[in-house]
Amino acid sequence: MESALEQFAHQNEVVIEYRSFELNPQGSMYSGKNMHQILSEKHGMSIEQAKEANAKLGQQAAMMGLVYNFDQMKPTNTFDAHRLTQYAKSVGKDKELSEKLFYSYYTEAKLISDHDTLADIAESIGMNRDESMAVLQDPSKYANEVRSDEATAKQLGITGAPFFVIDRKYAISGAQPIEIFLSALNQAAQ
Repeated sequence: MESALEQFAHQNEVVIEYRSFELNPQGSMYSGKNMHQILSEKHGMSIEQAKEANAKLGQQAAMMGLVYNFDQMKPTNTFDAHRLTQYAKSVGKDKELSEKLFYSYYTEAKLISDHDTLADIAESIGMNRDESMAVLQDPSKYANEVRSDEATAKQLGITGAPFFVIDRKYAISGAQPIEIFLSALNQAAQ
């Protein structure tokens, strides 16, 4: 999407809004299992098959300049990270926090359900650490906003991430070529 926006004639008119979407809302906190083990158990495949699938995804990410550290990733419940992102939206920092959370999880393999880790990440992008921690320590703060986004995703038929909705008319699911995004942006502009 970002690469397509760089080529889009009306890029200055585009507003990107990050929405909450948990891949596994009933997911537990970090169990000590890595991403290969989780994928293997979830889809009934061998560890070797899971590693191959993750390697392919990692290669796609690498083509976009991203590094995915599957061996060290800590699969965990992300509800508190989503609540913190909703708070970040209220202070104009949701894009920065979302990008930093993605990097912290996929590349640095940080445990993004840990409140101290989340507060550190928020502080690293210029958010107030104490205010972030106060949000995290009150499970009701921004919970309704997360659930509202998830309800909207359900209404739109979204079942996975990444998922992009352009002008509430054009949907793009998963990692797609730049041309797909650019085409949807041009159609929306017309």
